[in-house]
Amino acid sequence: MKKFTKILASAAAVVALFFSTNANAQTPNFGIGANIGVPTNDDFHSLTLGVDARIQFNVVKQLSVPVTVGYTHFIGKDYDVAGVNVEAPDYGFIPVKAGLKYFFSPTGSGLYALGEVGAAFGVSEFSKTGFIYSPALGYSWSSGLDLGVKYEGISKGVKYTNDNMGHVALRVAYGFKL
Repeated sequence: MKKFTKILASAAAVVALFFSTNANAQTPNFGIGANIGVPTNDDFHSLTLGVDARIQFNVVKQLSVPVTVGYTHFIGKDYDVAGVNVEAPDYGFIPVKAGLKYFFSPTGSGLYALGEVGAAFGVSEFSKTGFIYSPALGYSWSSGLDLGVKYEGISKGVKYTNDNMGHVALRVAYGFKL
């Protein structure tokens, strides 16, 4: 599975670079963002926090190819097992994703839909590398402010089990042309 994930992440990066070289000589955008979210299908974590950096290669005004890298942290919480208080471990991941971003307005700003796939590299004791997918909806202003809501799913991202991780998060970002 590790080899497959690395191949998939490499393929996504190659596709992103291919699209960027065919872009109409438009300047790429760069953005930095912060994420706060709630884990899904998970009773052992209370919150997710993250940061990311995204370079966005514009194919046409309404369509771009984003490549995103960041850090996502699942914060463990205490839970009860047969009267004993147990603290769930935190999980940390470095997601590396590429995808497509489509703006519904011909101006290249406003409401957009985004889909990304790639690899989430586990960097904490109990996390491991898994396939990551992330659909999102957001709104981007011409001033550079970007607000979005995303779901990130990480398949088999937990060591010693085949548990999938996931969270719904709010992303607040600022972008600018390079």
